[in-house]
Amino acid sequence: MKLRHILLVLTIAVLLAACNFTLAEDVTPPPDYVPPTPAPTMGPLFPPNTPNIMNGAAIYFEKCEPCHGSTGLGDGPKGKELPVSVSPIGLAVLAQEALPSAWFMTVTQGNLERFMPPFASLNDQERWDVVSYALTLHTNLDQIAQGRSLVETACVDCAKTFSDPKMMSALSENDLIQIMKKGKGDISAFGKNFTDEEAAAVAAYLRSLTYAAPHAAVAVAASETPVSAEAGTPSAETTPVDGTQAAVTPEASVQAAVTVGAAPVAGFGKVSGSLDNQTGKPLPSEMKVTLRVMEHGKDLNAGPQEIKTFEGSINPDGTYVFENIEIPENRIFIADADVNGSVYSSEFAVVKAGDVAVVIPPIAIFEGTTDYSTLQITSMQIYFDFAIEGSAQIFSVYTIANITDKTVTVKMTDAKNIPFIAFAEGSEALGFETTQDTATFVQTADGFAMPPSTTPYGLIAFASIPKTDKIEISQGALLPIDLINIFLPEGMEAKGSSLKDEGIQLQNGTNFHVYSSVGLKKDESIKFTVTGKPSSVAVNPNILQNKTLLIGVGALGLVLILVGVWLFMRSPKKVEEVDQEENEFEDPESLMDAIIALDDLHRAGKLSDEAYQKRRDELKSVLKRKG
Repeated sequence: MKLRHILLVLTIAVLLAACNFTLAEDVTPPPDYVPPTPAPTMGPLFPPNTPNIMNGAAIYFEKCEPCHGSTGLGDGPKGKELPVSVSPIGLAVLAQEALPSAWFMTVTQGNLERFMPPFASLNDQERWDVVSYALTLHTNLDQIAQGRSLVETACVDCAKTFSDPKMMSALSENDLIQIMKKGKGDISAFGKNFTDEEAAAVAAYLRSLTYAAPHAAVAVAASETPVSAEAGTPSAETTPVDGTQAAVTPEASVQAAVTVGAAPVAGFGKVSGSLDNQTGKPLPSEMKVTLRVMEHGKDLNAGPQEIKTFEGSINPDGTYVFENIEIPENRIFIADADVNGSVYSSEFAVVKAGDVAVVIPPIAIFEGTTDYSTLQITSMQIYFDFAIEGSAQIFSVYTIANITDKTVTVKMTDAKNIPFIAFAEGSEALGFETTQDTATFVQTADGFAMPPSTTPYGLIAFASIPKTDKIEISQGALLPIDLINIFLPEGMEAKGSSLKDEGIQLQNGTNFHVYSSVGLKKDESIKFTVTGKPSSVAVNPNILQNKTLLIGVGALGLVLILVGVWLFMRSPKKVEEVDQEENEFEDPESLMDAIIALDDLHRAGKLSDEAYQKRRDELKSVLKRKG
């Protein structure tokens, strides 16, 4: 793969991985777009074997939960990043209208207009398993038990009649309600007097008759949301006191698909932690804690990946415990707690060999304030790039300290403006990214928060300004700034009354003309003029081999952004030279990820219309062929 292609892929990966405050917009594929995998290749529209919703649950949490959410309400973490809303398949009003065969077609073909890829990695039986599990999200054990009781009284033969998978795959729960109330063919009406609630319960029970029953029901220990299935994970079976095997019912099948074992099992243990409440006030009642489970894949350079989450309750004394959690060596745990809309996180805890219990570092909780004037901007480093004809790109890197004892909550009115950071006069604001070595920002509903931290926070502000022979810069300060540095490509100069010429400095294999300035007070501005022409490229691609700092705060993430954008935008004609081999993407899902990332780059103003459209058309063509 060519260097510029590698850099583009790395750039997209960094932009997706970073804490991005850019708001997504609706992006609809062109009207001539045809989803892959036509119906004739799908096979029969009923399951070849009885669906196993326990297997379907594992598949769901690996493939579907990131977008659809653990309860199917369309609120998964990845779904929130999409430019379109995610279908709330867990809502009863939607699920009761669904034909299992139609959902199977959607899983097979995808729905690319809504950014859902076809799941070619699953075989037919696995698709039926996950569809069957998804059809349980809107119901519960009490409802199914009620439906069973009503059926056993009103229709003795229903269990046999409604167990035919071919018939049931073509019927929605609303269809089943109509049959029980009005009858159909050889099936007599048996629920004319059912209330709407009773009819819905019966329909849910009838649907469960086509699911494979588990070996035994298992008890609920914690609310688990697995993100990937792990082969060979032990599970506990419940046995009655008399030693006989527990009775298996359809409702037990639904329960077993979403619960975890309660009895101690080898390789499992306890994960516990606490809240360090520094607010001086009692903790909110009924607080929840989320345990995030992470581990490294085969590629250690890729960093740890989240594989499961568990939700539990926090005790009045601020402690929490998760029982029977798998704790293999080197597994990583981190805990999150939502306090008044701000999500606080613990430090990492790593499992050591032989551990039977893991204690997570305390989650520090602080009193909140919206007074961001208590923040300190210790430095601002302004980087200029002139690779795009007609405009200059400005990357302003801010180092921010919160040394108070309060969490500063910042409300954003839009995705391109943070109230304590100003853009240069006459420039176009493009948005923000975080630096790679920043302290952790806390997400809130309408912005973000910055708890007290000994590690500084880092933000990169992106802007664009028209390019002229003399570029006049007036950069304001909405909070005091202690120190300012300006980095220009070699061959360019800056002039201003407060600037000190620090000469040419070599950093990471690239020469910069560096200027410094004393800090600014609140509402002051630094003014200077930029002239000249770059004598070399602003960023040396060889620095990709070096993970040290580029300009003091921004690390490898900023390097990849600058290099990738520069190479991709400097010569749009070179976009056509990017390799077109279909094997550059493993599956349709990765292709969809690339298209979404490309859309994000374009919306952020980091990709020209021409280059964006060409590359999007190329990816669409590959996606059609792979379908």
